[in-house]
Amino acid sequence: MGFMARSADIDMGKAKAGICASCHGADGVGLSPLYANLAGQKAPYLVKQLQNFKAGNRTDPTMNIFAKQLSDEDIENLAAYYESLPAGGKSAEKVEPKQTKPSETEPSKTEKNKK
Repeated sequence: MGFMARSADIDMGKAKAGICASCHGADGVGLSPLYANLAGQKAPYLVKQLQNFKAGNRTDPTMNIFAKQLSDEDIENLAAYYESLPAGGKSAEKVEPKQTKPSETEPSKTEKNKK
């Protein structure tokens, strides 16, 4: 079945993602450079990769075992969940600190030289 033939359920994907977190992190960012970052990836890409692992067209001993246990619905839900996460695991609610001009935080070079 192709991606999104039915509406994917992000909450069901999140519930199913618990086992994925042991390698891919709770926020979808791999815990080591060996593990892919899943957060923010496009759902169709993730569906294709999981289907390839499940079918044995892409090989990784761990991923092949886990993917074979997933239904098509599980794969679509997981893909929708990971797509919904901010790329890089950054919180969507995080606010960047205000950038200050150097003159606001320290004296200029000319002021330092006057002393």
